[in-house]
Amino acid sequence: MNQEERTVRFDHTLQVEAYRFEGIMQKFPNHFHEYYVIGFIEHGKRKLTCKNKDYIIGTGDVIFFNPFDTHACESINNETLDYRCLNINADIMKKVAEEITGQEFLPSFTSPVVYQCEHSSTLHKLHQMVMDERSDLEKEETFYFLLEQLIEAYSLPHEQMKEQKTPTQAVEHLCTYLKTHYSESIKLDDLAKIVKLNKYSLLRSFTRTLGITPYRYLQTIRINEAKKRLERGLKPIDAALDSGFIDQSHFSHFFKEFIGLTPGQYQKIFDKS
Repeated sequence: MNQEERTVRFDHTLQVEAYRFEGIMQKFPNHFHEYYVIGFIEHGKRKLTCKNKDYIIGTGDVIFFNPFDTHACESINNETLDYRCLNINADIMKKVAEEITGQEFLPSFTSPVVYQCEHSSTLHKLHQMVMDERSDLEKEETFYFLLEQLIEAYSLPHEQMKEQKTPTQAVEHLCTYLKTHYSESIKLDDLAKIVKLNKYSLLRSFTRTLGITPYRYLQTIRINEAKKRLERGLKPIDAALDSGFIDQSHFSHFFKEFIGLTPGQYQKIFDKS
């Protein structure tokens, strides 16, 4: 079996991350990101679960994750995966979407999977430009024209955005609390008292609404906060403790499980030396 390879780049012009995973078998647990993920399968087959719905994805399929879309994936029949993706922060997506449409909004992609997507070749071209660390006009043009096509073809029309369902008030309150107190030790009793629900009702409501448990939500918040600290150059142990992890080993385990890279591998893409 071929040895797996994991390559990552950060494009300082476009302000996007590019991942390329080759020959991986890793199972990714249910989690979310605070940024958009636009990716495609170069080779392999996987079972994807996004917002409690299952999909079978394979070569040529394109995936879209909006910020906070819960998702998990695993291999089918022990097939290895070759996968590329671009990670785009919400503020960058908002800026680009406004330039493209003339309206200030965050696009909401309606489906996490587009089978045999006609835009996969352009996405591959742009991704390779980022991996090759090109800094030219063609790369920027490709980025803007691709996002224009993807937003027009696969996102919810701007005027329908306000009609989307929002979490219940109790779940929204808990999310705000977890985002604010992620670095602290949090117990289920604490959360139950905050929203005045028994522990089981809290867990059921939270998980049914968001498709992820409070614990997984908290760990994802902590990973996202740790990423920001790694980007600024903090040592992994400091990033871990600042973000609420009990030690570096605990942190490294969750980071690799959620992101597919070690903290050190991730930090290297921001090293300009």
